[in-house]
Amino acid sequence: MKLRLGIDLFSIRSQGWTAFQYLDYCSKLGVEVVHFSEARFFGGLEEGHLRKVKARADELGLKLEAGMTSICPTSKRFLPAEGSAEQQILRMLAVAKQVGSPILRAFVGTFNDRPIEPHIESTVKVLRAVRGPVVDAGLKIAIENHAGDMQAREAKMLFDEAGKDVAGACLDSGNPVWAIEDPHLTLETLAPYVLTTHVRDSAVWEDPKGIATQWTALGEGTIGIDRWVKRFSELCPQAPLSLEIIITRQPRIHNYLDPGFWQAFPNTPAWEFARFVALARQGSPRHPPPAPGAPNSPEQRAFLIADERAALERSVQWVKDL
Repeated sequence: MKLRLGIDLFSIRSQGWTAFQYLDYCSKLGVEVVHFSEARFFGGLEEGHLRKVKARADELGLKLEAGMTSICPTSKRFLPAEGSAEQQILRMLAVAKQVGSPILRAFVGTFNDRPIEPHIESTVKVLRAVRGPVVDAGLKIAIENHAGDMQAREAKMLFDEAGKDVAGACLDSGNPVWAIEDPHLTLETLAPYVLTTHVRDSAVWEDPKGIATQWTALGEGTIGIDRWVKRFSELCPQAPLSLEIIITRQPRIHNYLDPGFWQAFPNTPAWEFARFVALARQGSPRHPPPAPGAPNSPEQRAFLIADERAALERSVQWVKDL
């Protein structure tokens, strides 16, 4: 089965475009799915506006996916000013239904919410509370392994407890390295649950303080993303391969030699971490070009906006070549 290629609009979040400009750009890149991972990318949630967005997508032959942010009321990333988690989900379910999205992407929290087990429990309660409306809508909630919040084993626990009829995975290939996890292990564990994806490459290498990680465009990292994509095509042919390209210019350091580091990972099995260490030992540093000009200067902002598009376009071409 031929994989459907998509773009998560977070890849081009700095462009300042309208929903229609996003759609036209994605169409020019020759993809099939446009993933509106956050409500803001729609540029408004009024029914009339969403009808126009859906109509333009239909004209271009594009399928849409809708998303939102944290649905965990105990997470530091949850936005209580937007209403309860249940209210926010129901509001975005209506949006997803209107634009023809089969899923509603969401997440639990971030690395700063670890240990994550209490937040998984909170999220499961929310998902059970909205199970009826989600199932009636014919949709599923696609929970992302987001910003180091959950390792694959923990995400699997969430899906099993909430029920596969209501929730599955928005599988992110970059976030595992923030959770000291081999992305290949993440794929192997979560493949049966995958509904959609966020895909990017990473560089992982040993550092005097532990292990360094950096996100890259596809084909520019060290984790064997070509093997990851090929294995994904075997395990998850029903799900789109949607690119979420983020270039980080400074590495994230996991100082696992500090005993305090492990307070965030009290239950990580040694064999899982050993796979991450082995990945780091095969890697080497990556040095993306520094942004010119003073911080936040017009020159620097213009460079970063252009580089954002260039990294995505390189990645789309890399997948097509593969």
